[in-house]
Amino acid sequence: MLSCSSGSVDDGGFASFTTAMPGDGDGDGDGDGDAETGDTGTTTAGPNCGDGVVDPDEQCDLGEGNSASGQCTPNCFIAACGDGFVYEGFEECDDGNPQNTDACVGDCVLATCGDGYVQDGVEECDDGNDDETDGCTSECTPGTCGDGVIQAGEQCDDGNADTSDTCPACQFAFCGDGYVQAGVEQCDDGNELDTDACIPITCVEAFCGDGHIQDGTETCDDGNLEDTDACPSSCEPAYCGDGFAQEDVEDCDDGNNIDNDGCSNTCESQCGGSFSVDWCPQVGTMEQFTRCESVQNGGNTCINPEIRYGNVTGGIPRQHGSNQYATWCQQLGFSGYAGNVAYGPRDCAAPKGGLFGCTSYDENNIWHWCDWQDGPWYNQQLDYHACNSTEITSITCTP
Repeated sequence: MLSCSSGSVDDGGFASFTTAMPGDGDGDGDGDGDAETGDTGTTTAGPNCGDGVVDPDEQCDLGEGNSASGQCTPNCFIAACGDGFVYEGFEECDDGNPQNTDACVGDCVLATCGDGYVQDGVEECDDGNDDETDGCTSECTPGTCGDGVIQAGEQCDDGNADTSDTCPACQFAFCGDGYVQAGVEQCDDGNELDTDACIPITCVEAFCGDGHIQDGTETCDDGNLEDTDACPSSCEPAYCGDGFAQEDVEDCDDGNNIDNDGCSNTCESQCGGSFSVDWCPQVGTMEQFTRCESVQNGGNTCINPEIRYGNVTGGIPRQHGSNQYATWCQQLGFSGYAGNVAYGPRDCAAPKGGLFGCTSYDENNIWHWCDWQDGPWYNQQLDYHACNSTEITSITCTP
């Protein structure tokens, strides 16, 4: 405590200096003799403060030496943190209150990020360290997904809000997370249902032939696009009149229930191993038919055969190395090919077009007639019209 000396005045009238909390006049802590304290927490000066004599209600009195920035405050108390006076060289600030949420905290130092005190209106958090992964960053803001720092509960953090990359919502991307990963997934609906529009595990859009029956869209799905089994590429159960000839069940299927058109309304061939000027189904194909301009040799020879595929007519068969004449004859109900075929010029002007035999395009692994230009032509226009005298003008089959 600053006090008057009973000795020489050469020492300025003081023997020692210590610090004490303001408001304790006699130092016993019981309040008697303590000076009055104002609303700000700063102790009010006694009536004789400043006369250079330490009275009972004073801790020190330097007279004119009392200072707001010195050892003895203007109210004659020894400088202490919380007295409302900034003691020069010892304190950075002193706002006269014990609050640690304002600009002056702790032992009268200026508030800073990392001091362990959350400053109102300035900081959102302050945990007193510079660990970026504990939920409060070194900038005193809460760790969030997208800040580039992996916080507790995060598997990754690539510093962006893009949910189409490998780290959506700060978790490693996977099929079923509900986010469509660019370049990897077609869809991702966040569930494991295989009956909706997005297939689980693979995250591809549902389609007929994927092996999963899509609710409200498909009645069957056997995982293939074969049109000769019980579930054709329509993903509806096969039936007579659907346009698909079911293997070992139907001779033909022309997609209608009309009798006397070469394929009966019970899907039986009405040609019976004889050429006709009417359409006769090529059994085993998908709606491919043959008719003749005229018939000779008791129905065994067809003159200028024409092919129909679905609802498109005008197909002109031409000479080609992949033509399977025996198969063609058998599809029309004959036992085989007699070995007689002739070629010559025929009209291929649009909408007609040239054909060749194949086992791909519209029907895989089934021999049928294909568009000479680009292959497929089921219910499509024919594209090749440059006939050059190698068109089939007659063929004879074996009864």
